[in-house]
Amino acid sequence: MRFSRALQSSPHSLPSPDGELIATLLPSSIVVRAVKTLEVLRTIRVPPELTSGVTSFLWSPSSTKVLVAVVDQIHLFSATASNFYGTAKIPHSVAKSTVIDFGATDHEVCVWSPFGIKLTIVNFASSKVVEISNPKFYHAASATRGCSFRARTRHLALLTRSSGKDMISIHSPKTRETERSWCPDTIDAQGLAWTPDGKWLVVWESSAQAPRVILYTSDGHVFRDWKGPLPHAPNDMDLQHGAGVRLVALSPDSRLTAIANGSTCIRILNTPSMVEKMRLRHPQAIQPKDTLQIWQEQTALPNAGAFLLPAFVKATQAVTPQWSTSNSLQEPISGCNFAKFDCSSTLLATRLEDAPGTIWIWDIPTSDLRAVLMYHANVTKLEWHPMQPELLLIRCDGESYSSVVFTWDPLSNGPRSINTAHQFRENPNGRTHATWLRIAAESAAMFLTDNTTCMVASLADSDAETLAWQDEPVPTSPVSHKGDIDVQSSPRLASPIEDAEDSMNFDVDDDYTSELDDTFEFRKFIGH
Repeated sequence: MRFSRALQSSPHSLPSPDGELIATLLPSSIVVRAVKTLEVLRTIRVPPELTSGVTSFLWSPSSTKVLVAVVDQIHLFSATASNFYGTAKIPHSVAKSTVIDFGATDHEVCVWSPFGIKLTIVNFASSKVVEISNPKFYHAASATRGCSFRARTRHLALLTRSSGKDMISIHSPKTRETERSWCPDTIDAQGLAWTPDGKWLVVWESSAQAPRVILYTSDGHVFRDWKGPLPHAPNDMDLQHGAGVRLVALSPDSRLTAIANGSTCIRILNTPSMVEKMRLRHPQAIQPKDTLQIWQEQTALPNAGAFLLPAFVKATQAVTPQWSTSNSLQEPISGCNFAKFDCSSTLLATRLEDAPGTIWIWDIPTSDLRAVLMYHANVTKLEWHPMQPELLLIRCDGESYSSVVFTWDPLSNGPRSINTAHQFRENPNGRTHATWLRIAAESAAMFLTDNTTCMVASLADSDAETLAWQDEPVPTSPVSHKGDIDVQSSPRLASPIEDAEDSMNFDVDDDYTSELDDTFEFRKFIGH
């Protein structure tokens, strides 16, 4: 394991989606660094109102812009050049927005109002606003389940509900005006999503209803309507009389759909035929065999001084996961609450509600259980590497796991424990946040931060392996573009006021500003 030098961080520090940049919001500025050199590319002075009360700090989908939001304002900055700065004022009627996120492009921002009053789509490129009433989901945990952006064309599919009826609408990628809409044959739809290839729209019914997943064409016609396996076999009693669809996961190659309900069985369907391909049943007792490895966490063993690292041993006989017992005052919840394919669509990681400390890894081509990882604590995060197949990052709940990151791959000797407390010595008891970097390096790299310090780490085991970064600055070309910052010299502090020089000020049309409480107020600066 290799670590970079420590860098200044904050509670708002994120790597870009392409894995090449790191943005950190400090009290008076945003610092943008290059992962490859760890040097500062740009320092952006932020307005005084952004020094506290930040509600959102986000990278745009293409890693060109950074969003900072407070209660009543949204600010959009160019990450590496001073050629763009935009602001939008949130009216008092929706000042306490529940969710703010980017749309399909780097200039599009979605704002969900409280109580599902409306979804406001702000386009910073055109200075226009589109408001859509009654989005069905508007909380941080569920808002994205009710909307989906189509690959390539960027059409928006949105699930709304009014007068007790679900409605699906498809919105133009340029204007976000409604192109078509229809009422699906659902009682209480719980989500929709475009398949990764953008060919099909998947809609699923609530778990309180009979199992149902509907596959629509892009123009809203029903192509397949899955209502569970028919006829019901004797071992399908859990599906026939149990809860309906609880979770739907789509494979990255758009060929498979995983459907989970309140049982311990996951059904894998072919897409788009929606014909059942296989069933994955989580056994109550697990018997190790040549094609199945079971790794159990043991009592932490002393390692590297005073630090303790969890150790794992390979089970040689049948074992039983630690099943949780529900409180008699609470309604029992069972079934799969997490399922996600790796980037190659060959492995599926799952977790059960009543066994939160056990991770199940399924081999999709063979329909076999490949590995079982059993922890003493509840697993709170599972993240497949976005570019390297079959590589998993795992985090657990609890103070003793606050600085421990686990990684796993089929060729490893069990989960690999990484203790970051050695690196964050100024805050050894703090919670470390970890996420993969989307970098095509020889060894996978991750971003680590404890809210005061951040760094890049590599899974490289030898000095001969190429790292995702260089601790020494690399020479840069003397040619520079207007607004860019030469990393060889001390970076210029860029501010919205400086960027606005020789710029144009855009305001929205009178039709949008006639009623302040129902729209947004814009300022956008575009450098020449």
